[in-house]
Amino acid sequence: MNTRRLEEIRPKIKALEAMPAVPTIVQPLTSMLRLPPEEVDMERVVELVSYDSTIAAQCLRMANSPLFGRRDTETVRSAVLALGLKRVEAILLGCCLSRIVPADKWAFDAATFWRHSLGCALVSSKMAKLIGYPDPEKAYLAGLLHDLGILVNMIACTEDFRACLQAARDGRVALHRCEEEHLGFTHCQSGKILAEHWNFSADVIAAIEFHHHIVPESAARPLVSLVYLSDSLCRLRDLGYGYYEAMGVDLAGDAAWTALVEHYPALAKVDLARLTMDIDGAMEEIVAIVDAVFSPGQPAAE
Repeated sequence: MNTRRLEEIRPKIKALEAMPAVPTIVQPLTSMLRLPPEEVDMERVVELVSYDSTIAAQCLRMANSPLFGRRDTETVRSAVLALGLKRVEAILLGCCLSRIVPADKWAFDAATFWRHSLGCALVSSKMAKLIGYPDPEKAYLAGLLHDLGILVNMIACTEDFRACLQAARDGRVALHRCEEEHLGFTHCQSGKILAEHWNFSADVIAAIEFHHHIVPESAARPLVSLVYLSDSLCRLRDLGYGYYEAMGVDLAGDAAWTALVEHYPALAKVDLARLTMDIDGAMEEIVAIVDAVFSPGQPAAE
């Protein structure tokens, strides 16, 4: 890792936390997600959504979509109740985090980024429930934010990041390998810095930092392994960024799988074929959420 280069972009990363739309909406919501479901204040969620007319409109749009039977939902409150906390959270984070990237900085379509992020979130949550991981909501959040550093790199080193993405496409290799070569650091490391500025929990930060390689034994290792495997599954199902490295992954033989089985033996009994079918089945919801955040053909939410 090129520590000097990473330190050079640190001020740019730190500047992102000054953008008011992100901390005022995201932080209260992530705090609520740490509560048991019965303690979540849905009226507070409605209040947060109502702070932003664009986000409110997108929640209404999704609540009235075919996924929900095109019901006549006319108020923010009824939209939030129809969608549920997890979908509202996805829309909020999608809108808020996408706003930190100016339209001319996007290296690929913003909707593509959020399809992958939402896919990873849904798979992480589903796997967490299957194996008995105690906090599926945290697994969902970690999956949703695991590629936060990609947004950072698009802003902080736009042209170099575009070169990384093109090299990944041309060479059919993983993006983080190209980042190491062209930038001297990866989106995992820059994402960690922004997550620390935003005061996410230590294990969510670890999942962002280590989702491409497994950390030594630590309290965060199960969550890191969950996100690592979910990320791999999504890319195998073509929920990636338009470059397709020659993966050929044997998930059950992967180090992350082994690490997770050590903590949660129930994983050894999970039917991977069924799980991948479930991912395909979740595509309708992923597309509906992303369509609620992004207008077709637009690089980012305005």
